Amino acid sequence: MQHTISAVRRGGNPYSPLPTFSYERYDNMSSLDSTRLREVLVYCPSTGIFRWRVNRKAARAGNVAGTVNGRGYCYISFLGRLCTAHRLAWLYVHGEWPTGQIDHINGCTSDNRIENLRDVSRSTNGQNQRHPQGDNPFLGVSKVNNRWRAQIKFDGENRHLGYFATPEEARDAYINAKRAHHTGCTV
Repeated sequence: MQHTISAVRRGGNPYSPLPTFSYERYDNMSSLDSTRLREVLVYCPSTGIFRWRVNRKAARAGNVAGTVNGRGYCYISFLGRLCTAHRLAWLYVHGEWPTGQIDHINGCTSDNRIENLRDVSRSTNGQNQRHPQGDNPFLGVSKVNNRWRAQIKFDGENRHLGYFATPEEARDAYINAKRAHHTGCTV
């Protein structure tokens, strides 16, 4: 059965869930080079999709490579190692492994188009966070009694931005501070 990446993105994950692990353990391997990658896979920079160039046990040449986990990241088994597709895309296009983390500029982890990827520090990648943690309605906003507090972290410290009557006002204050203080922000 042939699976397309769009079917996988719609939630039809054809494979069992992948275990949690650190990408550095699998991806920063000097033995995996761009020449061998191009022999085995074909990458389309405009769509961000990898296809197999050769037949494999579980896939035929031309099939979409990889599987998408619950967080939207695509993983591809390459030369016995599980690699994230966004790091493989960087290697495929630039001919070398990224020096830092690969940030999805638009915040969509399944969008591996090369124009949506950038090699950044861990700090910059964290600054491009777009989704709130926990039950908060907006990033940088929390409810305190009957008011909404906005706060942001930069230069290693949490900064209080004020209390607001609505979560939207607190969000606007946070977004303005984020644009001013987070160099990696693309919001």
